[in-house]
Amino acid sequence: MSEVIRLAEKLALIQEHWQPKIVGALNGQQVKLAKFQGEFVWHAHEQEDEFFLVIEGAFDMQFRDRTVRVQAGEFLVVPRGVEHCPKADEEVSVLLFEPASTVNTGTAGGSRTVSEPDWI
Repeated sequence: MSEVIRLAEKLALIQEHWQPKIVGALNGQQVKLAKFQGEFVWHAHEQEDEFFLVIEGAFDMQFRDRTVRVQAGEFLVVPRGVEHCPKADEEVSVLLFEPASTVNTGTAGGSRTVSEPDWI
């Protein structure tokens, strides 16, 4: 059944950084929300592109050859296979759109891996 998803209400439920939560799904893709602060891990996704839409705040997407600033109302697509590392000096709220198979730490693994995000 279709229902309206209120992003502000869903974001209010997220307390931890770097812990994506699923808020919708379509055609094998998931819509996730996450809050970032600090630096994540360098990683790549061999099979999946990633879509990052900033809802509140801003963050830097670090690539090995450059850094791209993404601000509220802007989005960035990281192509599959490209090593990257998100970094946010202040808390940022982000909507992610990616295949359901996508693991947040990609090929890096480690303690920040969320292999099965919760639905909220």
